[in-house]
Amino acid sequence: MELIDTEFSGLFIIKPKIFEDPRGYFFESYNKNKIDALKYIDFVQDNQSKSTFGTIRGLHYQLEPFAQSKLIRVLEGKILDVVVDIRGKSATYGKHFSIELSCENKKQLFIPKGFAHGFSVLSETATVLYKTDQYYNPKSERGINFNDPELNIDWKIDLTKAVISPKDKVLPTFIESEKKIKF
Repeated sequence: MELIDTEFSGLFIIKPKIFEDPRGYFFESYNKNKIDALKYIDFVQDNQSKSTFGTIRGLHYQLEPFAQSKLIRVLEGKILDVVVDIRGKSATYGKHFSIELSCENKKQLFIPKGFAHGFSVLSETATVLYKTDQYYNPKSERGINFNDPELNIDWKIDLTKAVISPKDKVLPTFIESEKKIKF
């Protein structure tokens, strides 16, 4: 496995070593002992979603003490995975990072606590699997509006045709959320 650093502290891409032959392929999608940064992470929950083209999910996070680190991968299709740094003392606070994750490139994104997370579906359908190190806690769940003008995220889809949950459509802007974020 190759770890690729980003400009965001603690946020990194995992590129697996893939073994291919006429039968297909094999790779380790997760090995706690091979990734030093994950040795002290105890993943406790796996979540899986399937979505259609143009769906945007997010931007979601949980407040402490229920904040979640996540390990994201795509089992089918292609997504644009997006995170926003909401760690108040971080050098990249308020900035976002995006990467295409797909079943073809088999890359994964490790997201440490202190990031809002979302994705858009770029293929006909996409199945996304992610591990978390904290259980889902509805009382600590928060979010930032996907279409925040200050964040100015390019979701790589036509936003007039985007499929968005009613809950996500009314999430506050980053500035409105900022007053409540404690990381």
